[in-house]
Amino acid sequence: MRRFYIMPYILITLLFLLGSCNEKSINEQSEGITSFPSHPRILLLKGEEETIRSNIKADLSWQTLNNRIFTECNSILTSAPVERVLIGKRLLDKSREALKRIFYLSYAYRMSGSKTYLDRAEKEMLAIAAFTDWNPSHFLDVAEMTMAVAIGYDWLYASLPETTRSTIKDAIIQKGLTPSFNNSYNWFVTSSNNWNQVCNAGMVFGALAIFEDDSTLAKKVISRACESIILPMKEYQPDGAYPEGYGYWGYGTSFNIMFLSAYEKVYGKEFSSPQNTAFLKTAWYLENMSGPSGSCFNYSDCGSGATLNPAMFWIAERINDPSVLWEEKKFLSKLTSAKDRLLPAILIWSAGLKTSEITEPAARIWTGQGVNPVAMMRTSWSDPNAIYIGLKGGSPKVNHGHMDIGSFVMDWGGIRWAMDFGMQDYNSLEQAGVDLWNMAQTSERWQVFRYNNYAHNTLTVNNQLQKVDGFAPLTSSSGNQAIMNAITDLTAVYAGQLKNANRGLAIVDGGYVTVRDEIETATNSATIRWTLVTPATVTIIDGSNAELSKNNKKLLLKVAEPASVTMKTWTTVPSNSYDAQNPGTTMVGFEVTVPANTKTVLQVYLIPDGTTPNPSSIPGQLITWPK
Repeated sequence: MRRFYIMPYILITLLFLLGSCNEKSINEQSEGITSFPSHPRILLLKGEEETIRSNIKADLSWQTLNNRIFTECNSILTSAPVERVLIGKRLLDKSREALKRIFYLSYAYRMSGSKTYLDRAEKEMLAIAAFTDWNPSHFLDVAEMTMAVAIGYDWLYASLPETTRSTIKDAIIQKGLTPSFNNSYNWFVTSSNNWNQVCNAGMVFGALAIFEDDSTLAKKVISRACESIILPMKEYQPDGAYPEGYGYWGYGTSFNIMFLSAYEKVYGKEFSSPQNTAFLKTAWYLENMSGPSGSCFNYSDCGSGATLNPAMFWIAERINDPSVLWEEKKFLSKLTSAKDRLLPAILIWSAGLKTSEITEPAARIWTGQGVNPVAMMRTSWSDPNAIYIGLKGGSPKVNHGHMDIGSFVMDWGGIRWAMDFGMQDYNSLEQAGVDLWNMAQTSERWQVFRYNNYAHNTLTVNNQLQKVDGFAPLTSSSGNQAIMNAITDLTAVYAGQLKNANRGLAIVDGGYVTVRDEIETATNSATIRWTLVTPATVTIIDGSNAELSKNNKKLLLKVAEPASVTMKTWTTVPSNSYDAQNPGTTMVGFEVTVPANTKTVLQVYLIPDGTTPNPSSIPGQLITWPK
């Protein structure tokens, strides 16, 4: 970690001014070099192991992490090598296992010099090299497999027999790099999603590994990646919010940073792009996406578990702000095994950082505009019982999107009270013949229970789906401690159903949450359903109140407006045979029918047990909420 301090946003601005470049300079970033450092050259040069060893000696957290990696390596020794077995159309789980094994084993050899790890890494690479192909029809599989073998080839180069090197080099070229120029497979080059980040990173690792053997091919791969990868980096604009959500941040951003780290190591300079400014801001997005319950804000195709993200350590060093690692520090302390395939990268990227330098963030609210805007806020970073809420705007049509516009999550007392089901396993839906990747309004994707608005913490109007082409911006937000809040305009998502719809979410007086919807109907009446999905046990108290209970804690769901409603619950058992089951969950809420050309308000309180709300402290209309 650098030993000087500059305010994060000032530093990011400086990086932008110093590193910004036009399209011509982007194209030239991979030119003007005739040779790279000798092997090993990817991520960690020869001799740089000593810095890691010093860090491990100086900090118990790094020592523990290092030991976890070695323990996992020892378990790999007794396993059969990875085999070419597809699940549906994917070889991806095998590619990921290969990357973990070879990265870990290569790290263990470089840190210990033990031939046991060298021999096993060689065995894995030869087994993979013997595959008929690396499944180019699903090119993520090729990308991760190429990265795996490239790391092993580069890091172990001097210790591998010549025959082994030749076999692995040929596999990288023939089964990794060459297929990436086949137009049937390389659509990722012009995409702006995680495929671009992962595939370009994998191909660049392969190119760097075999550079001296086929420099023409290697330069072509690297030049293409330097131009192509700026497309997904643009998606973080303007504030760093990642459109595809927490889980795919861990995929796309991590591989983007693997690319940046590898590029900068061999070229000896930063990868300069106008996109760097927003891209580096994404550290604050990711940090705020974890709640005190241990769950992430899992909108879109994402599971609910929050986890350690190695890429955050690279960004923290780059922006010189250890506070973005506050949540990562928690995950480090809870790490009981080594499973993340990129885990050794933490020890590379955190060289010089002591975990004692990681301090609590100052801000308790973060908002990010962009193609999928979000807001997250909390009452404390250190109190495990803190209130945490996340609110989502955006559009269903973004990559991996759901009809979850206006949806929210809530933690209190270490429990996720308002939850999101998240994704369903893709293969289970694909095998059932569901047209999962069609984002059209009438696509079967929106019949999947977990993907439409009926099963999210949002509004449903006249039992209709949200509009795929609609977009809900965040219109305002405030860190005011009396009413910390964010507001989104949902009107376009309910086009043809409502004339206007705005939702505000706030933590009031640091003690409870309010959800306020201001709605105006069009020329027809509208039946509006308000729902909250919860893992808690729900007891209806009366028409306006329901008690949620879990782990000996209680949360009151109270409808303040309209004055007279009928609280009810809905089953979470789906009707389609292909849908995943949702045991232990309930939907609770109410319905109201609003006449045509009428303005109405839905105001709901979520009140932790022992808290007495003070409605008079909440400004009336959303327009009067603090900005």
